[in-house]
Amino acid sequence: MSFVPTFAQYAKMLHNLSQFIEKGAAFAVEKKFDVEVLLNARLAPDQFSFTRQVQTVCDTAKFGAARLAGQEAPAHADTEKTVEELQARIRSVINYLETFTEADFAGADERRISPPRWAGKSLSGAQYLNHYLHPNFYFHVTTAYAILRHNGVGLGKMDFLGSLPFQEPTTQS
Repeated sequence: MSFVPTFAQYAKMLHNLSQFIEKGAAFAVEKKFDVEVLLNARLAPDQFSFTRQVQTVCDTAKFGAARLAGQEAPAHADTEKTVEELQARIRSVINYLETFTEADFAGADERRISPPRWAGKSLSGAQYLNHYLHPNFYFHVTTAYAILRHNGVGLGKMDFLGSLPFQEPTTQS
């Protein structure tokens, strides 16, 4: 299994998330309210705030790559309170993901992954990627998107998807 394209896609989605934040900040300025309202917003009382969703997206990506590569992930203190701090965290995770090569993931398919909160239970790397990492990553990106949409930020599907690697149609002569 090739893991580098997965984390390149995660980096792309983190970039898209960064753009959501920029649009949210611009919306707050336009509507003349403190952007902190959006950063603290949540969809349900028992769900993470927008800020925590961003932190979790970042953690999912960096810990996922690190665990699959048998490495330690960089630490983040979860103290972000501003747009700038969230953007810095996203940039640091994108930069981290861009350091990986296929060689870093040698043996990752079968490597046993057992995060601390799983109480000793484990999944193979392939199972971890497909059954935990992908769903968890996209759950938190989608929830961050939904929080901003729910609060009136003008985001659409293409903001979520970001740029697509289209090819021009070929013409036959």
